[in-house]
Amino acid sequence: MHIKKQRLLTPGPTPLYPPALHAMMASDLHHRTEDFRKIYKSALADLKEVMGTSHDVVPLVSSGTGAMEASVSNLFSKGDHVVVCSAGKFGERWAGITKAHGLQVTLLEEPYGSAVKPAAVAAALQANPDVKGVFVQASESSTGAAHDVKSMGEIVGKTDAILVMDAITGLGTMPLDIDGWGLDVVIGGSQKAFMIPPGIAFLSVSPKAWKMAETSDLPHYYFDLTKEAKNAAAGESSWTPATSLILALAEALRYIKSIGMDKLVDNAQLLARATRAAAQALGLELFAPDSPGAALTAIKAPAGMDSGKIVKGFKERFGAIIANGQGSMKGRIFRIAHLGYFDFNDLFSVIAALEVILVANGHEVKFGTGVAAVQEVYAEAAGVRLPVTA
Repeated sequence: MHIKKQRLLTPGPTPLYPPALHAMMASDLHHRTEDFRKIYKSALADLKEVMGTSHDVVPLVSSGTGAMEASVSNLFSKGDHVVVCSAGKFGERWAGITKAHGLQVTLLEEPYGSAVKPAAVAAALQANPDVKGVFVQASESSTGAAHDVKSMGEIVGKTDAILVMDAITGLGTMPLDIDGWGLDVVIGGSQKAFMIPPGIAFLSVSPKAWKMAETSDLPHYYFDLTKEAKNAAAGESSWTPATSLILALAEALRYIKSIGMDKLVDNAQLLARATRAAAQALGLELFAPDSPGAALTAIKAPAGMDSGKIVKGFKERFGAIIANGQGSMKGRIFRIAHLGYFDFNDLFSVIAALEVILVANGHEVKFGTGVAAVQEVYAEAAGVRLPVTA
């Protein structure tokens, strides 16, 4: 009760992989040396392998939003017609970025907690054959919902448009066959399932997308994807790289390769399933029940309770940080993450803490109810025989 270890339970940044953190201590390494070039090239090769793509993967020193903007400024021209799928704060970010660069935007909107249907994308493309690109989130981390990007890729692939996907919380939490599904641009970030601090973004770019870069007329200088791709092949970055983060990424990627990207995804999926089961066992309502993602679970606060009380309870009672809702969802939902360096032990303690916080705020639950739901999911997945109940 008197000692509280800080636990980061948000969908970004996420808990750090300890060996990656230790690797950062060797960052007094000059980035224009052969020693660093070898690390840089190796890390990028491992990143391509982990992402499961033959496409070029371009790293940038920025948050994921920098890669989102780079995908627009490098591949499109002013006045290009695009479709933006928006079902949360980050879909709204796509709308803001594309409009800021002078693109003509057809907006496909769904309420928070829902997802844009592939059929809506197909209809928009049929009605607007001049569309050059479709923008979407794989996982909308403001709401916990996931999009059917496989179907969207198949639909967009039959046209001249490209599919540009923010997979910043999708990578490592959901299956993504980048090449097979026709995902032309897939964006990731270091502080999510890759278990290292914020500061590196990266994006895979298909040949179809590179073709569009040849005619793009939007201005860009620092975020020049063609220049970065050329330099990366030689083990260099165009500008000063985030040396310490590259060292950390190299270590994290070795870990991910050792367990397998599919197992990292499976881990997130299992934790998400267990969290949903626990929430329902505690009489709570899921915010995105029809299209839940595995990066995080968004849960509605009990009737009459501000979700900020739950967020505050985690921080003050247990030293843990969970996420409140964003925008209009603030005070209505709370979000518990599952991506990256999370395990079932983390979840057992999170749900046990949630039970205490709910009771402390007047929402009656029987202690152990939510934890038991998590245990049942774990036991089933691990092949542990469940106890016989009378």
